[in-house]
Amino acid sequence: MRTPLIAGNWKMHHGVTATQAFLEDLINQDVPTAVEVVVCPPFVSLPVAAMLTSGSRIALGAQNVHWESAGAFTGEISAPMLIEIGVRWAIVGHSERRSLFGETDEHTIRRARTAQDEGLGVIVCIGESLAQREVEQTFDVLEGQIAGIDRLDPRRMVVAYEPVWAIGTGHNATPTQAQEVHAFLRQRMTEAFGQAEADLLRILYGGSLKPSNARELLAQPDVDGGLIGGASLDVDSFSAIIRTAAECAAGD
Repeated sequence: MRTPLIAGNWKMHHGVTATQAFLEDLINQDVPTAVEVVVCPPFVSLPVAAMLTSGSRIALGAQNVHWESAGAFTGEISAPMLIEIGVRWAIVGHSERRSLFGETDEHTIRRARTAQDEGLGVIVCIGESLAQREVEQTFDVLEGQIAGIDRLDPRRMVVAYEPVWAIGTGHNATPTQAQEVHAFLRQRMTEAFGQAEADLLRILYGGSLKPSNARELLAQPDVDGGLIGGASLDVDSFSAIIRTAAECAAGD
């Protein structure tokens, strides 16, 4: 049985004051024990988030991490720096990092490998654009993005499928579409790591998951949680998704 993971990617939202208010409220919500919860604030908000989540059931993640542990890389953050303040996870390969900042599949694997070597868990993001889906290239694109994933440790990794075409576009992935891709990825993870490891590896859905569609998406057999964007910025919405994940895990 895979424990659902709900991760909130706040992107460039919530400075220090907003982060403190959000996390104080979330911690008071009594997070269900059946769900693993991660919040990924901006870098400037990580220290206050680390203090507030210490001793709680909420884990802290970063939105990116460099592929070197130290060096002359202006504007980058290393895994040891993140670990020092209590960060346990890092997102790598997010679609916005790929499309806006030119990060490649190889960058993603390198970032993930170094993060794991230093002791972080990684959330490896993959997904196709609307143009790629419309010409039926979804599986080809995903194959390319996961090339080299066998260099990673599956026990310290989750994969997040984020169909870029379903994020803020008005298009929505159906539960059937999500399950089809997740099942495909599960098979590819089996080929990379073997059946036992693939059965344990969690695959998250990251395409505009929100309270209104959480139950039907999270009920799919190969959807093991969500990487939440906009809905993670509101405590009530994020908490509702967490509760739904717990209910789906219990079979309710």
